[in-house]
Parts: sequence; C-alpha cells; structure tokens
Amino acid sequence: MYTDIVIDHFKNPRNVGFIEDASGVGFAGDPECGDNLKIFIKVENYIITDIKFQVQGCTAAIASSSMTTVLAKGKHVMAAFAITEDDITEALGGLPEEKLHCSVLGALALKKAVADYSKRREE
Repeated sequence: MYTDIVIDHFKNPRNVGFIEDASGVGFAGDPECGDNLKIFIKVENYIITDIKFQVQGCTAAIASSSMTTVLAKGKHVMAAFAITEDDITEALGGLPEEKLHCSVLGALALKKAVADYSKRREE
C-alpha cells in the first residue's frame, strides 16, 4: 500500500519538533479525517535554515509532513512557497488515492508558514 520512502519517513520522520523563535508558523487541518499539521520555519537572508513540524495523523500524514520539511529546508522562501502537493507525493514515490489529501496538508501549512514570515517582515 505504501512505498518504501513513505514507510521510512513514517518510521524515521525528519525535522520533528518546534522552533521557539520561529520566523513563520503555518497550520493546516483536514476536518473530515482529523489530521492536522503545524510547520515552523526559521529564515535567514530569505533562506529556510531550519524547519520543524508537529503533526497529528496517519502514516501518510506523518510521511508527507516529514517530506515537506526535507523539500523546503535550505530553499529560498519563494521556492518553498512554490512546493505543491504533487511535489510532495512524487518525492514519496506516490500515495494511495485515498491518502492524497495528506500531501495537501504539507503544501498548505508550508505556504501559510511562508506567508506568516512575510507578514512578520512587514510589521
């Protein structure tokens, strides 16, 4: 049902935790299944130097959240903002049709974290 990459990110999730002095924070949730994700980013010179996540959800939600952070870390904030659910799903080697919504959480929470960072810069 799941690829080896999904299982690896589920069993050994990368970048779990939170950043106390985060530059931006984004939250996304799926009320239908109860999955939710919070992403914290630390940005220096427009580069995401650190990224952490906290997730409540299934195997696919945990793996998608982990992969989202891997894809975004070290990237310019606008490149990270452009990461899509398709990018996340592809990097995981695919997800079952009924679990594709999990990759949407990652993309949405990341976009919200970058938007929060941008808003804080304007203040």
